[in-house]
Amino acid sequence: MSRERSLSIADNSQSRTLVSTTMTSKKKSDKTSTKSLWDWFLPFQKRKDGQVKISISTKVFGFLINPLEGVITLQQCFKEAQPTDVFLVTCPKSGTTWFKTLLFAIMNRDLYDYDDHPLLTTNPHACVPFFETYAIENATNLRPDLSLLATHMPYTCLPDSILVSGCRIVYVYRDPKDLFVSLWHFANKIRSKELPTLILGEAFEQFCRGVSIGGPFWDHVVGYWKASIEWPDRVLFTKYEDMKNDPQLHVKKLAQFIGYPFSIKEENEGIRQKILDLCSFESLSNLEVNKNGLIRLGQDMVLENKSFFRQGKIQDWKNYLTTEMVERIDEITKHKFKELA
Repeated sequence: MSRERSLSIADNSQSRTLVSTTMTSKKKSDKTSTKSLWDWFLPFQKRKDGQVKISISTKVFGFLINPLEGVITLQQCFKEAQPTDVFLVTCPKSGTTWFKTLLFAIMNRDLYDYDDHPLLTTNPHACVPFFETYAIENATNLRPDLSLLATHMPYTCLPDSILVSGCRIVYVYRDPKDLFVSLWHFANKIRSKELPTLILGEAFEQFCRGVSIGGPFWDHVVGYWKASIEWPDRVLFTKYEDMKNDPQLHVKKLAQFIGYPFSIKEENEGIRQKILDLCSFESLSNLEVNKNGLIRLGQDMVLENKSFFRQGKIQDWKNYLTTEMVERIDEITKHKFKELA
């Protein structure tokens, strides 16, 4: 049975802000952007004494997740973000694995030969850990010997140190219809064998209600989009579909943004294409480590590496969603993103 811990918080707005991340001075004046960790997970239970019990380990789409413990630890204790750090931020199943490999290969291209690269023998999630799960396992040493980390945290939950350090944040947006279908497949891959298959319609209802790792998809996107407008030199808002359609252009933009631009010599040597070949879905999914290996994500979750590789395609939703589902999710997206126009 999985270990489960709880955090009790009084059920009133004042106490909720005790676990709310403190924004920069500019964001403190923006009341619409002030959200607490209360928004991270929706499930909670009210006790008889008026307290609210939030489960640190909770179930989303039927599988156990526990990043909230790590988020709280980071908010309270992480003070060492550096201007040279790069944080990859995604909603789950937005191309996280792919972008981890691209950023890792770009930032470390002077260290490794492409015929003997760590990505050929190590799963991308081991090369670029999730900050939340790292924090759970390394609470006494929150400054990893890494300049590249990933997270699913909403913008309003990022530790102060990240917000004021001048580090780079790369946010990846994906069409919510494709994201949902990919998330549904992933959930069924990693569900306990004792549980029945998660029905598409049931998962769809949860997603539309905002039940997802990292909080509601649409709020997650809006938070980082606003940050990218306010701080365009620090937050890059990029689209999964754009990278799929023109990877040469967008890998170049990615490298420039994080401070690792390709030199003329590297361009002449075709380094961009070598990185794209190394990080392609076809290459990664056929590696022995990604077909048969295992990876631990936190203390309670061990997954097969192959569960992170399905198709890597766009518009796969057309094979799964009904007309009514498409209309509903498009309407929610239109309503939630109206301010982005």
